Amino acid sequence: MSNRHLARTIAMQTLFAWDFNGKKNADVDALVDENFANFAPQFNDGGFVRETIRHILEHSEEIDNYIRRYATEWPLEQITLVDRNVLRIGIYELLYSENIPPRVAINEAIEVAKAFGGESSGKFINGVLGAIYKDMPEAERTRREAITQKLQEAKESRAKVEGETEEVSPQTDSE
Repeated sequence: MSNRHLARTIAMQTLFAWDFNGKKNADVDALVDENFANFAPQFNDGGFVRETIRHILEHSEEIDNYIRRYATEWPLEQITLVDRNVLRIGIYELLYSENIPPRVAINEAIEVAKAFGGESSGKFINGVLGAIYKDMPEAERTRREAITQKLQEAKESRAKVEGETEEVSPQTDSE
């Protein structure tokens, strides 16, 4: 499991508990700490989890309005806790997070939903997030995809440089 996938899992578990316990914001940091201790004691990307949760809570009303608008057959309170909180993470990443490509946000949300939700959770999450993505202005989708492309190119370039460094190092050591 990748670090970011694990981070999203911990974020979902934290939001699930927060939602289940009546949305008490004061308890969120303790919930994050508890989830790290229980599920990922060696985890090193806690900042991503805390930032994601903080932003979701800051934008919770707006995010929940997206859920209401795009999951019209389901009142928010009737959507399962898992699906509701996976949607919150997915919508946050899709609309508010500059560094996460839209397709990654959607695919990760689907995978978390499949792992923790019901039989049709993945399809439900895909339908809602796909509709939101489709309704994003074309300019925003294009801009976000360009960011995705630049991030991928930078990653490939970094990997190439690291590979060249590794190839050069043994020669230097033998001299």
